[in-house]
Amino acid sequence: MDPFHLAAEAIKHSGLTVAVTGAGISAESGIPTFRGDDGIWTKYPPDEYATIDAYNANPDKVWKFWLELGAKLGGSRPNPAHYALAELEAMGKLEAIITQNIDNLHQAAGSKNVIEYHGNAHWLVCPRCRHRDPLDLSQHTESPPYCFCGTLMKPDVVMFGEVIPSQALVDSARLAETCNVLIVVGTSAQVYPAARLPVLARQRGAFIIEANIEETDFTASVTHAFLKGPAGETLPKLIDYVKA
Repeated sequence: MDPFHLAAEAIKHSGLTVAVTGAGISAESGIPTFRGDDGIWTKYPPDEYATIDAYNANPDKVWKFWLELGAKLGGSRPNPAHYALAELEAMGKLEAIITQNIDNLHQAAGSKNVIEYHGNAHWLVCPRCRHRDPLDLSQHTESPPYCFCGTLMKPDVVMFGEVIPSQALVDSARLAETCNVLIVVGTSAQVYPAARLPVLARQRGAFIIEANIEETDFTASVTHAFLKGPAGETLPKLIDYVKA
C-alpha cells in the first residue's frame, strides 16, 4: 500500500502524534550538517571547538566559531518541511516536536511545542545562574560576554562534555512511551539518546513514520511507513493526504 496513505491514516486515527527531527530537515534550509564528508566538524574539530572544556580553556577561540555558526543559522529560513510540521500541530494532529537541532527553525515556522535536546544557538546562557539573553550578532565582540553575576556566558547549546537538559529527557521519553504515532524526520539514527526514541515508541506499540532521503538503521527494524525523498517534498505531501 502507498506509504503516504498508510502514514496519513495512522495520523488521522492517532490520539497522540510526536515528531523527532534531526539535521536532515534543516539541511534543506542551507544549514550544513555537523557530520559527514562536508560536515562542520571537518573544518572545526569538535574537540577544539565544541567541548565545554575547550570553551573554558580558550573562550575567545571557541566564541569565534559560535559567532560564525550563529551567522549561518541567522541567515537561514524554515523550509516546507518545517512549515508542514507546524501546520500539522495547528490542525491538532501533532502534540510536540523533539529536535536535535539548535537552529530555532521549528519555532520560526510556527511550531509551539518544541523540545530541544541540544539547546538553541540563538541564545546565551549563564552556566551558574541560568540567566538567558538573546545572542545579538550585531552587538558581538571578540570575546564572549559575562553575566551580571560575574560568570562567563556561553551559547545555550549542549556542548560535548555537558548533559542534555533533564526536563527534555523526561518529556521526550514520556511522549515516546505514550504516543500512537511517531514521525522521524531527517535523522540517521546514530546520535543517542534521541535515536532511542523511535525504538522505545515502537516497543510501546506506536506506528513509526520515517521521512528521509535514504534508508537508515530505523527503516528495516522500526519503520512502518517510509517516505523517501527530501522532507520539504514528502511532508507537505503527507499533509495533503491527512487533509483528504
